[in-house]
Amino acid sequence: MRVLIVEDEDHLAGLLKRGLAEEGYTVDLVGDAARALATAGSADYDAAVLDVVLPDLDGFEVCARLRRAGWQVPVLMLTARDAVSDRIRGLDAGADDYLCKPFSFGELCARVRALIRRAGVARGQPVRQLRVGEIRLDPISRRVWSGPAEVYLSTKEFVLLELMMRNHGQALERAGILELVWGTRHPITSNVVDQYVRYLRSKLGQDTIETVRGIGYRMASPAP
Repeated sequence: MRVLIVEDEDHLAGLLKRGLAEEGYTVDLVGDAARALATAGSADYDAAVLDVVLPDLDGFEVCARLRRAGWQVPVLMLTARDAVSDRIRGLDAGADDYLCKPFSFGELCARVRALIRRAGVARGQPVRQLRVGEIRLDPISRRVWSGPAEVYLSTKEFVLLELMMRNHGQALERAGILELVWGTRHPITSNVVDQYVRYLRSKLGQDTIETVRGIGYRMASPAP
């Protein structure tokens, strides 16, 4: 799941990015309207978190421009304003939901999940589950099954498995896995990837993830 955050206040932006990343999302962060408009079409986003107060254009105008351009990604607007007129203006601009500051991070996550879920229903799409052999992963409910049995994973285990399943058949380098799952705070020499691969193998089966010598890891193909 990929989320675009548009927030110019550095402290809040950092908290949102780290928090959503810890929840298992891939997060892109920009701090102004110009970069938001340029970035929106660069990836397949599942949701956007858009602050109203930006240094160039306000979030209302950014949302309106994206909607006029045909951007259908669900948008959660953030603002310190709690007037009904502002909420109406945001919804009229094309926002799907509205959250006033200060807010709890748990509520923000719940609203993002609800927006993603509703967007799939509105498009007539079923929940986009991933399946490789006997392993099934639901990105929305964040649940995993091996055959009929549910398997309980930590947040990082879940994110790593989702990355491997989305790239089934491809060999992924350790450095790339580190960047996508843990971010740049971890040194490239860290053995954290190897540790978490061992965790997944212990829960899902030793043959679930293959070691690709000299490169990294690959999700194993199911037996015929």
